[in-house]
Order: sequence, then structure tokens, then C-alpha cells
Amino acid sequence: MTTRPYEIAVRAEAELGEGPTWDAASGRLLWIDILGCRVHTYDPATGRRTTRRTEQHVGAVKPRAGGGLVLNLRDGIGLLDPGDGFRWLHREPVPGRRANDAAVAPDGSLWAGTMRYDEAPGGGTLSRVTGDGTVEVVLDDVAVSNGTGWSPDGRLLYYIDSPTRRIDVFDHADGRLTGRRTLAVIEDGAGFPDGLTVDADGCVWVALWQGSAVRRYTPDGALDRVIELPVPLVTACAFGGPGLTDLYVTTARVGLAEPPALAGSLFVVPAAGKGLPQPAFAG
Repeated sequence: MTTRPYEIAVRAEAELGEGPTWDAASGRLLWIDILGCRVHTYDPATGRRTTRRTEQHVGAVKPRAGGGLVLNLRDGIGLLDPGDGFRWLHREPVPGRRANDAAVAPDGSLWAGTMRYDEAPGGGTLSRVTGDGTVEVVLDDVAVSNGTGWSPDGRLLYYIDSPTRRIDVFDHADGRLTGRRTLAVIEDGAGFPDGLTVDADGCVWVALWQGSAVRRYTPDGALDRVIELPVPLVTACAFGGPGLTDLYVTTARVGLAEPPALAGSLFVVPAAGKGLPQPAFAG
């Protein structure tokens, strides 16, 4: 079950590397350093990398259908146009709160998470943001809103509020969630669930913060694969590459007194599986 097939895609020292996302239109991987206020791109075909600094902490970055990027920022949802112009789509600063992970739903809406800097229970939310900037809180009473992803048919939503140690699953229809239940629980000593992605078989891959690993769970909640990594703070994962077969994994070094040499790097597991094409944000 346990394998070590990883390679180093980008050797980096990201403070809080997160949010890998394959941008099919450009053939590049997007990823961020939340606390470093940076948006990174990586082209695996050429090795070319770019970095853009943001004015505040950035929780997620996703491609837009018309070009450019949508950013889940500390104070709300921002848009980068193809020409690099910036504007706010929805601005709602809350003292002590920042953006965290986000995902784009099959209908093109952005499901954006927040959390308090002190990770206080109930201080975070998960909201659905449509292309015209309409925002609806889908889940409140969240501590650390993290991994979010849909089943291949879009009828299930998988979700992680990290301190609960659970991967939860909801029935999803027309932007509404019902029937919350637990898919799997991360046992004590194995770390905390962080970012997730869903593959073409409907299996859920989850990064383990303080767990040095990525795990894959089947749709019925059985653990069937573990990928161990040489760093403790594994934050998120996503499939990329031309065939969506390579698994990219972000990591962090924040709070580590003696971080390992590769902490904060971007890893890749070639031919790990088969990912799902990810929709672009409709805004």
C-alpha cells in the first residue's frame, strides 16, 4: 500500500505552500504561498516558473473562463484580468479572519473558505460565489475551512474542516448541500486532513498536515493508498499534466523550528492516477 514515488517539481521554501491547480488553457500548474503572499506558476514542459506578489494573504487561486485568475484573498474575492489588472469582485474584510482553500464547482461557481488566524471554532465559513459576485454562505460554524471537491458526476461534495480530523461528504444539487456524513476519520498521530482532490474513479486524495503523506480513500471510505513524503507539513494535492495523470503536492515550513531541506517545496508523483478536468471560474 505504501509507496515513495515522488519527485521534486520545484525546490522552494514556501512558508505555507498550498492550492495546486492545473490550468489546462496555459498548460501550467498554479500554486500559492498563503503567508508569503505569492502566486506561483510552473510549466512542467519547460521548467519555466513565475511568481507574482499579492498585497495580502492569498488562500487560493483558480483560472477564470475568460482568462485571468480569481483569488481568494484575506479581504474577499479578487479578479486578475489577462492584462494583470486587478479588481475586487466581492470585498468583505473581517478583522482576524483570512481566506483559505477554495474550489470551482461544476457550474463554475467558486466555493471559497475562510478561517480565523487563531483558528477559533466557528470563526470560518464556506461560501458559494457566482460569476456576478453574488455570495451565499453555505457552511458556517467552521474552524479551518480546507479541502473541497466534487465527485465525477457532481452529485457529491467532499469537504474538510481540518480540526475535526474528518473527510465529510454531502449530497449536492444546484448549489445546495444536504445529508452530511463522514467518509473517513484521520486517526490520532497521523496528522490532520488538509487539501483534497477527487480522481476520475471517484476516489478522494487528501494531504495530511503533520502527517508527511497523501492518502487515497475509495468512495466507500476505505484507505487504499499512501504516498509518504520527506516533510511533515503536507498541505494539498491536485492532478496535472497533459493527461491529468501526475499528482502535484504542496508543502509548508511555517512553525517548524528546524524545517527539513525540502519543506515548502512542490512535489510531483508521476503517473499517480487519473484526475478530473477542473472547471474554470465563471466570473
